Amino acid sequence: MKFILILLFLLLNSFSSLFSEINDKILIKVENNIITNYEFKNKILRLLMFSNTEVTQENINLIKKSALDSLLMSEIKKIELSKYPIKIDQKQLDSYISKISVSNINELKKRFNQNNIDYDLYAEEMETELMWQNLIYSKYSNKINIDESILNAEIKKVLDNQEKIKEFNLSEIEISLESLDENLIKKKTFEIKEKIDNQGFEKVAMTHSVSLSSSSKGNLGWINSESLSKEILDIVKEMAIGSVSEPIIKQNNLIFLKLNEKRFTDPKVINKKILKERILNKKKNELFNLYSRSYLSKLKNNSLIEYK
Repeated sequence: MKFILILLFLLLNSFSSLFSEINDKILIKVENNIITNYEFKNKILRLLMFSNTEVTQENINLIKKSALDSLLMSEIKKIELSKYPIKIDQKQLDSYISKISVSNINELKKRFNQNNIDYDLYAEEMETELMWQNLIYSKYSNKINIDESILNAEIKKVLDNQEKIKEFNLSEIEISLESLDENLIKKKTFEIKEKIDNQGFEKVAMTHSVSLSSSSKGNLGWINSESLSKEILDIVKEMAIGSVSEPIIKQNNLIFLKLNEKRFTDPKVINKKILKERILNKKKNELFNLYSRSYLSKLKNNSLIEYK
């Protein structure tokens, strides 16, 4: 992996004017905030380190665009967050980073250091993401009310099923199609499919997905088959482990699913309380994602963004 990152540095230094030798060169100005070349290079290296993407001349431009888009959205979040008294302590941040990177903090810092990547920039981005999630929860929690009868009906449906119940470990990529016409939707679909093929599902989920699951590389965890819509279930149950679905267009969003694993659960040993909590969390997360996408889209449309 270290060889790949060294190779990337050589590629970066030999490619376009975006990669000036001056690290503090400004690439994008968002309102009064700036994104520098140094942040850009570090973002690319982080994405590659986490996703193990192979660097080629063909995909370098896709990688650079992904990094810039991610930095831009993070900066928009940061500007909005500055208006609110949301704070997180070091313990909360370390716990969040450990969870999404599946690594011990000290080991992660050592890995960053070995590859000459700025860990502090990564920690700052993760702090922004965690604070953004807290902001969304605080703004919209009172608007989310899942009817108890709906939950009980779904639980009964599961428990009444006499056959073994299939569960799927899924990951998702969700792309907003807001304001796009049919031709642009086709173009966007092709672009995302190409990115998945070239960069890997997890990396595209981290850099392009508008879902809150993007911070965990798109992973949704284990989902009961009874909790999925018929449309999604029909797609997932035909997928092979490790495969990615064909594009799904739903509620003005483009969705790709990846099947990580599947298993069967005996309904007789299902804990009703845990099942209810799982179904409730899934429905809440769907609504939180919807509010987050809408909020961020409005912020971006109203932001003064200058590409240098």
